[in-house]
Amino acid sequence: MRLNSCYFAPKTLLFFLFYSQKLISNIEKDEMKKIKITQVKSTIDRPERQKRSMQALGLRKMHQTVEHNPTPQILGIVEKVKHLVSVEEV
Repeated sequence: MRLNSCYFAPKTLLFFLFYSQKLISNIEKDEMKKIKITQVKSTIDRPERQKRSMQALGLRKMHQTVEHNPTPQILGIVEKVKHLVSVEEV
């Protein structure tokens, strides 16, 4: 049962924590690498939440590319819209 909109299923939260820690641990501490995020699918007919996530990443058009530091917040957003974007380390 959902208590509010911020409730996460325990499996989802554990997966996110493991996934984000795994990506962050691969990054060298001395040199902060970036990730390149490219929009590969349209946000038409997607839920409003996914559209806002794409806007938060700075993606507005198809095949647009942005670079971000791989913080847990950015990785969480990418995880929610992974079917709409492609991600690669720079």
